[in-house]
Amino acid sequence: MTLKIGELARQTHCTVETIRYYEQAGLLPAPLRSSGNYRLYNDSHIERLHFIRHCRTLDISLEEIQTLLAYKDTPEQDCAHVNALLDTHIDRLETHIATLLSLKQRLQDLRGQCSGSHPVENCGIIQGLEHCSCETAVSPA
Repeated sequence: MTLKIGELARQTHCTVETIRYYEQAGLLPAPLRSSGNYRLYNDSHIERLHFIRHCRTLDISLEEIQTLLAYKDTPEQDCAHVNALLDTHIDRLETHIATLLSLKQRLQDLRGQCSGSHPVENCGIIQGLEHCSCETAVSPA
């Protein structure tokens, strides 16, 4: 079965731009071309795109996906490196979650500084934001 890029996009719930980007990034192999120079995709492109999109739903980076695809393309290899990659990804997520939980707590503490309806000049949230120490701020991940 061969598909043009629009049909591949529809079947995989992906945009045409994303498919082209994945091709340029080397995540998707270059498709064959028709005599009219249209890209022609096949089932292996569909399968690979589903794999990539599933990885993205797990917040796996494109670099990590490239590595996973390299392992997937050489199935006789030992999967210890795949395990290590996922362990590193999990550790990074745990750090990010801890950062987000700290941010949530700071926001809840800030929210607790103002209840009811007051003139803004008396708003505990605004006052708290004015006196917030940047040194203790949680940086975005």
